Amino acid sequence: MRNMSSPSHVKDAEARIHEENIEAVTRLCRELQDGVPGSKVPLVDPVHDVGEARIISLQTAPGPGASSGFLSLENDDPAAVRLAEAYAAAGLQPRHGIPWNAYPWELPAETGMKLTPTQIKKGVRPFRRFLAELPRVSAIVAHGGYAQNLIAEFTKSGGDLILSERGIKVYKVRSAGTRAFAGNGTQQEAWFVDMVDAYTDAMGRAGLARPAR
Repeated sequence: MRNMSSPSHVKDAEARIHEENIEAVTRLCRELQDGVPGSKVPLVDPVHDVGEARIISLQTAPGPGASSGFLSLENDDPAAVRLAEAYAAAGLQPRHGIPWNAYPWELPAETGMKLTPTQIKKGVRPFRRFLAELPRVSAIVAHGGYAQNLIAEFTKSGGDLILSERGIKVYKVRSAGTRAFAGNGTQQEAWFVDMVDAYTDAMGRAGLARPAR
């Protein structure tokens, strides 16, 4: 059982959402949710740190796996588990990485986690605001086609200048979700290694050393 499956762990996380290391993103998530009546925008797990984050883990959208109310490596959906495994394999500490979604509003399960071009465009402004809160980010790992399409829309709307001026590199890797990893064991291992390699390279660019074992 993952930590976010525990009500006491969720309660502890909720008690920390206004701490300095995550307050700016909490505020952004609340504003996005309030701006679309009836919507849900999960908060970012306060183990992450806006001042220390060097790498953004960009995925598609929150779905049923975000039932904890948080984007978290400790959620129990397959994408969160796989991303946590990639962080561990690369030696990336949670405070140096931070999750976000191309479309930050929660999607119903029946959508199949598919985004329309309109939804992707709607995610550009929130992403721009999110990135502005992360002064030390030097890499974005875009998981899957929707995340990569969001980056394409972002660059077309002036984001290319932001990425260039800040020296931010974009890595394109497979989605961490179950559907994207539908293959045999050899294929799955290769896809996972590609993901870990992207994080490892991004850590090197950021000057982050692997923790001593």
